[in-house]
Amino acid sequence: MTKWRYDFKTNLFQTCLSIAMKIPKIHIKRIYEPAESTDGFRVLVDRLWPRGIKKEKAHVDEWAKDIAPSTEIRVAYGHIPERWEKFKGQYLAELKKNEDIPHYLDKWEEHPVITLLYAAKDEKHAHVLVLQKYLQDCYKKR
Repeated sequence: MTKWRYDFKTNLFQTCLSIAMKIPKIHIKRIYEPAESTDGFRVLVDRLWPRGIKKEKAHVDEWAKDIAPSTEIRVAYGHIPERWEKFKGQYLAELKKNEDIPHYLDKWEEHPVITLLYAAKDEKHAHVLVLQKYLQDCYKKR
């Protein structure tokens, strides 16, 4: 039997079934923002370590640089918004071929909340948006 509960904070119905299926909530956050207890398992998903952040003060549970965009497409994109659509397609193609994704999906499904951390200033054109959607879709298909 499926039990429903109403979460007044987010106005969403959640089911115990989603917990049984082990589908974590995936949030995104700039690494420069303070860590919070609601972040859950914090994963840095940039290939390079962010400037000005000391590793011991970053509150990063894992650094998953092997699922970040390749240096080739990251440099070609250069955070130029006009190149965003092309970059998204290239990065999505990389994610689909990335053999490390299943490993991370298995490893992270035990965490109810995962926060993907990134350093980019442009929050509307950051690779983490592509990664977040891709991981959510992967969990839904399991």
